[in-house]
Amino acid sequence: MLDRAVVDALFPSDLPEPSFWEEQYPPRQLPEGAKVTRLGPSPTGYLHIGGLYVGMIDRDLASQSGGSYILRVEDTDQAREVPGAVDQFNQAFAYFGIEPDEAGSVGAYGPYYQSQREQIYLTYVRELLRQDKAYLCFATKEDLADITARQQATKLPTGYYGRWAIWRDKTAEEVQAALDEGRPYVVRFRSPGKAGERTSFVDAIRGPLEHETNRNDVVILKASDSSPRLPTYHFAHAVDDHLMRVNLVIRAEEWISSVPTHLQLFDALGFERVEYAHIAPLMKQQGGSRRKLSKRKDAEASVAFFIEAGFPAEAVQYYMRGLVNARLAELPLPEALAAPISLAECGVAGPLVDLVKLEDIAADHVATLSGEEIISRVSAWAATYDPELVTVLTSERDAALAALQVERGPEVANPRKDLRKWSDFRTAYGFFFPSLFPLVSDRSDERLGGLSPDLISAFAADFADGYADLEDGQEWFGQIRELAGKHGFAPNPKEYKKNPDAYPGSIKEAAQLIRVALTGSTRSPDLHSVARTLGRDEVLRRVRALVG
Repeated sequence: MLDRAVVDALFPSDLPEPSFWEEQYPPRQLPEGAKVTRLGPSPTGYLHIGGLYVGMIDRDLASQSGGSYILRVEDTDQAREVPGAVDQFNQAFAYFGIEPDEAGSVGAYGPYYQSQREQIYLTYVRELLRQDKAYLCFATKEDLADITARQQATKLPTGYYGRWAIWRDKTAEEVQAALDEGRPYVVRFRSPGKAGERTSFVDAIRGPLEHETNRNDVVILKASDSSPRLPTYHFAHAVDDHLMRVNLVIRAEEWISSVPTHLQLFDALGFERVEYAHIAPLMKQQGGSRRKLSKRKDAEASVAFFIEAGFPAEAVQYYMRGLVNARLAELPLPEALAAPISLAECGVAGPLVDLVKLEDIAADHVATLSGEEIISRVSAWAATYDPELVTVLTSERDAALAALQVERGPEVANPRKDLRKWSDFRTAYGFFFPSLFPLVSDRSDERLGGLSPDLISAFAADFADGYADLEDGQEWFGQIRELAGKHGFAPNPKEYKKNPDAYPGSIKEAAQLIRVALTGSTRSPDLHSVARTLGRDEVLRRVRALVG
């Protein structure tokens, strides 16, 4: 065991004692049963949808119990930090309406960046060294590689433990000699675990669990020649969860194997253990099997995917809440968003992320919104991702509102549901705006069904010359029916099918000429409604583009 003076000399002389930090971060005055939760994303890449998923649960459980939800940026791996990652976190939580109670400069238990908590960690590392619950390790990369190679050669578990922990039992004189030589070192936790021992604990989702006890002397403070002197995740999270008075940690099931290590650290530091809840991973269907949603393989693994596409936040929340607790998927959206999440109802099998189902939910939700609200939401999204669209919606607001009324509204039994996310707006409604609509003038365009250019030109010319902007839909369509007969089209698809050589097409193909001219698509809302919304002058402008 090192002499206290030797230990203290390794740290700043003004480093506070643990009692100082305990006073700085006193127990919270909260109602009985209140949950203090936290999400600890690392700014080493984009935010995985699983982070949003867990954050949503954190937010809900803290709110319903009268507790607090913390966002703590775990940025101790500064070499891999990605610029702008934290801004993306903030954008994501704001977009989906699950902002934390404490984060950044807000809250009495900060700083909420681990890189700003160096003094706190050093205090507790020093305390473990004073108590001989941690030790200095001067093992080099070569030493560690050699240990691993020998363990693998003899088929032993790899790690730094027992007789393989070559600095665990060095004498104070040997450690001092290494210090005098100026050799860099890390600080390792002196694990009390023994081979063959088991650790039991209760998971808030999975119930009683048992796992092999940790016997590895994990690094708790990184190399002495680094600056700042930051801890590893294992140690930092234990200190932070204690001082921030977190009492429920919800995290991915991959961390279950680390629980024995974390419980050892809580016990060694004299901290009350936190409750852990390990969530099953989000999955993706691939062929006949399922796999974890992958950052590397799946665009939808990124929260940015949903924001950039413009999925309505409420629809995504509703869908994810249904993945957490299946009963919530059976409720109407407003009720499901207000209903509490229950850890007891979380499954242990990974839920499947199905984008088709999510888009259906989003379409149903958008269909309940007013035209004004849709324009507001689309404009807010487009301000970042489609600035031209913002200009159009601002300058042609009346046209936008009129377009959104086509086959929508409370009087429509089955309203249009082709708007699932805000990025769909151009495709679904862009043709209503002259400034966004490219005229169809090439009579060889495949959307026109392969009809002869002369026939297309003649049909379009006759339609434009005799066009009447009629209010009654049947009467309006009669114009197309009359022209179809005049230009030799079959009166219906059945007749055309009987004798295809006798006709250029049926009434269906004739109507398609006008549909493509007006909308640029072979599929559209009710053609009469489209024409009435566009107005006579715009209808004629578009049809005459086919005359040539």
